[in-house]
Amino acid sequence: MKEALLQYAWQHKLFYTGKLATIKGEKVEVIDPGQLNKDAGPDFFNAKIKIGETLWAGNVEVHVNSSDWKNHHHSEDYAYNNIILHVIAKHDADIFRTSGAEIEQLILPCHEDLESRHEALMEPKSFVSCAKHLDKVPRILLSGWKNSLLTERLELKVNDIEILLQNTQNNWEEAFYITLARNFGTGINSIPFELLAKSLPQIYLAKHKENLTQIEAMLFGQSGLLNQSPTSDYANKLKQEYSFLKAKYKLQPIDAHLWKLLRLRPQNFPHMRIAQFATLTSKSSKLFSKVVNAKSIEEMESLFECSTSEYWQSHYTFNKTSHPKQKPIGKSTIKILLINSVVPLLFTYGRYKSDERMQEKALTLLEQITPEQNSIIKKWKQYNIVATTAFDSQALIHLKKQYCDCKKCLQCRIGHYVLTQNP
Repeated sequence: MKEALLQYAWQHKLFYTGKLATIKGEKVEVIDPGQLNKDAGPDFFNAKIKIGETLWAGNVEVHVNSSDWKNHHHSEDYAYNNIILHVIAKHDADIFRTSGAEIEQLILPCHEDLESRHEALMEPKSFVSCAKHLDKVPRILLSGWKNSLLTERLELKVNDIEILLQNTQNNWEEAFYITLARNFGTGINSIPFELLAKSLPQIYLAKHKENLTQIEAMLFGQSGLLNQSPTSDYANKLKQEYSFLKAKYKLQPIDAHLWKLLRLRPQNFPHMRIAQFATLTSKSSKLFSKVVNAKSIEEMESLFECSTSEYWQSHYTFNKTSHPKQKPIGKSTIKILLINSVVPLLFTYGRYKSDERMQEKALTLLEQITPEQNSIIKKWKQYNIVATTAFDSQALIHLKKQYCDCKKCLQCRIGHYVLTQNP
């Protein structure tokens, strides 16, 4: 049995309690297994255990083998002197505190099928390890779990934004600009798009917002893609403008090789995204302020509705032409921008301002947006777990990426349900 599963069994009392006894024969009664410690130090804090006729309060350490105590050098660590019980699967050594006092040990009699159930969950058979059990999971359990998952996912994004704010001297417009750029990259090009935005402060673009050509010149120049463009009147104009602006603002472009085009649809080529981003930047100054003041989802969506300059209506890259047509930011892209840029920034801003209404506005927005239709959400649907809003889809994406893919079944409420139900 693995140590993580042994900890799990101890934490949730998934063991036979009738005749618990230490290896010395002392009767054991577990009143409170304690609080799981996810940091350095003993595995469980503040446990209450009756050993013999004595009630003990203190910490508990869990190992597969009792000899792991010495292997991990706990016998030399004063942080482990208040261990009241060593919980193990196999006894192969007596253990002692730094003072030389022996510590009581308990071989934990786990439920017979616990290990086999856990091993079954660990086998990579399908989309998720618990697939065959999903139809038995109570809907109310799943609903509550989705709320917690959404909170976790939002907190991860909030942490990223707080780092951006630290690096931009609490400039909310700049943080929004960088976050927006990252999400214009739609996954595969999110990192180069973020690097592009960080290499070109928004204030420089704002100074030239009346001149779309200059904004395109700076963005394409900083992307490194302008160096790969063939000779044309448009490309030459951008190169000329960029040469002047690069020197003026002391700009350093990113590496063009960071951008990915393979297996992308033409409308998602980085050239197209940069062209759309240029138009959006040109037409919308103080975009985050407008988002904060927007009264409805329709008003927010309208802030991102824009097309490209004339050249990009007939091109997908500098080398690839297309039939001339308007190429606005699509509704699905606007949805992604609202979910991944607007919502976390609004929520973080509300927290920063101690404005609960602003935080509620962000969460309500998620409930008003239709769910993403990516491969993860489509797979969940095959198991009758359907996302009806972006709130749901974000929770399910987090569940798949942060729990299922990482095999964190022991920390998942669905996994806990599967492991603790009667056969």
